[in-house]
Amino acid sequence: MSPLLRRRAGKGKPAHRVVTLVGKPGCHLCDDARAVVAEVCGELGASWEEKDITQDAELNDAYWEQIPVVLVDGEQHTFWRVDAGRLRQALRA
Repeated sequence: MSPLLRRRAGKGKPAHRVVTLVGKPGCHLCDDARAVVAEVCGELGASWEEKDITQDAELNDAYWEQIPVVLVDGEQHTFWRVDAGRLRQALRA
């Protein structure tokens, strides 16, 4: 796993969790996922970042068929469509 996607400690507190959105420019599903991730992370105080598969060969190899992919603390949470309720639940777990 890329060091950029390493796991973080602090599970159980949304403010200590990190969500990574893996996508690419021009992807309408990525745009939809970005809106959900930003909303949920904003509500719960979780941090989030975005990674572009066109700029990272390792991410491209791992996820090109599934984008957008959402990782929570470096572990795959979902792909294609992001359910806000499910993401909230994962961040609070």
